[in-house]
Amino acid sequence: MGEHGHDQGDTVEPVRAPLSAAHARALTLVLREAMDDVRRTVAVLAARVRDAHGARVWGPLGYTSWEAYCQAEFAISRAQAYRLLDVARALAAIHEAVAASTALSRTRDTDPAAAALDYGLSQRALIAVSGRMDDVTELITCHLAALAHSLHALDEPTVRTVVRQAVRDVLTAPPPALADPSADPVLAALRAVVDSLAAHTHTRSES
Repeated sequence: MGEHGHDQGDTVEPVRAPLSAAHARALTLVLREAMDDVRRTVAVLAARVRDAHGARVWGPLGYTSWEAYCQAEFAISRAQAYRLLDVARALAAIHEAVAASTALSRTRDTDPAAAALDYGLSQRALIAVSGRMDDVTELITCHLAALAHSLHALDEPTVRTVVRQAVRDVLTAPPPALADPSADPVLAALRAVVDSLAAHTHTRSES
């Protein structure tokens, strides 16, 4: 019995055959397809969330709010409920910018979920840029307009690339600097009035 003194953690892993480049490529392809499936699911979920929230679905079911509805029906927290709305609104804004700048088919315009499928954006990225959608849509509009002058038609892969690049640019750009209060003419005028009153008060106190 004393011969089995080795820890279980010392168990030697079985030797695996070397992975060929072809097998590695096949595994990578399967992994990429799985990631695309997740992004498609996020897009469809976001569209359904937007529809449900827009219809105020919680009211007829007896809930007092969106967060109460989500917690009771899907067991998700208040923060998760509102993150879903952020994703839905971000995708809606992107789709509107694309639809306004391209001549994609009308069938795609009637189904926001289907349109969002092609962008390939993760939920994390959409949440991260949800507060800067004006910047994202401006970039999308400008880039698509520039491409429209040089191309006969904007195909889906091109639009997808533009959208993903716009999101990436906003994510990597530093946040806008806070404006210098002294540069605001209203604040500057108010400050001048305050300074004038202070000086007048000081003069009277000395007289």
